[in-house]
Amino acid sequence: MTYRYAIGLGSNRSHGRHGRPRAVIGAALKLLRPIAVSHIIETAPIGPSSRRFANAAALVESGLAPPDLLALLKRIERDFGRRGARRWGERVLDLDILLWSGGHWSSATLAIPHLRLIERRFALDPLAEIAPGWRIPGHGTVRQHAARLTRRMPVHRSGRNRVRSSVGRASDF
Repeated sequence: MTYRYAIGLGSNRSHGRHGRPRAVIGAALKLLRPIAVSHIIETAPIGPSSRRFANAAALVESGLAPPDLLALLKRIERDFGRRGARRWGERVLDLDILLWSGGHWSSATLAIPHLRLIERRFALDPLAEIAPGWRIPGHGTVRQHAARLTRRMPVHRSGRNRVRSSVGRASDF
């Protein structure tokens, strides 16, 4: 059986052979042999890292089950020099399974869809470019969530932004 996977790619450290983060992403894409690739975007880091990230998304077809594909992605990361890095720290290459054609997957080492996918523009924006209609199980489409994260909120007459509270009313801040 062949599965389709959405893979998120990120880099914010240069590699001795491949060069700057954009080139690292390009080299990793050659190994993945994707059927579709987004543009590479530059994004601000999350957490303690001070370096900006290059991010992209790719669609890959594979006969590998999710744990086996994860093992392959981790091997590629190691081959690019990734070591046990701190959470949200700098890294030569980060490869994540964002979605797969089988829907949900849950184990001690892997969750699909990616647990924070719907919160992360750096993953959703590239993915929306190549798979806007892909349904995130239990959450709607990639396009809907990318739009939700980019939507501007109306400005109140006072000039202050309005935000929606957890109970659905608008409140000023």
